[in-house]
Amino acid sequence: MQKILVSRCLLGHRVRYDGGASGPFDQLQQWLDEGRVVPLCPEVAGGLPTPRAAAEIPGGQGSEVLEGRTSVITTEGEDVSAQFLSGAYQALELVQKHGIRIAVLKANSPSCGNLLTYDGTFSGVKVRGEGVTAALLKRHGVLVFSELELAQAAQALAALN
Repeated sequence: MQKILVSRCLLGHRVRYDGGASGPFDQLQQWLDEGRVVPLCPEVAGGLPTPRAAAEIPGGQGSEVLEGRTSVITTEGEDVSAQFLSGAYQALELVQKHGIRIAVLKANSPSCGNLLTYDGTFSGVKVRGEGVTAALLKRHGVLVFSELELAQAAQALAALN
């Protein structure tokens, strides 16, 4: 059975930076019931607490963090790149261990955003870009969707089965 990597916050786990969660989502619940879901919060897995200071990537490009060209910075000015990178590589390990080809990750997140991320100014401005984990998984051939694209994720899963 094809497994799916899913952001823990989308499963109702209170792991968001603000201590909150997202969801519930019927499609994710169905996949949970089927035993398909491999849950992960890359930021918590990387060692960050909940709640924690909000973080953004200057320029909004997770690939730049992967390449060491920029950092993930909190509202307090702390560089949390090491934790974000650790979480991303833990996600990749899970993908490889379980043969995962599809991920559903939190939209707009500096870890998980697949299409848009915040621009690093903490002003609410989003730019086209990917979070650190999303960028790493895409480099390794994983199809990354957000909770806003569950229908597309379901179609991709059906095509794999």
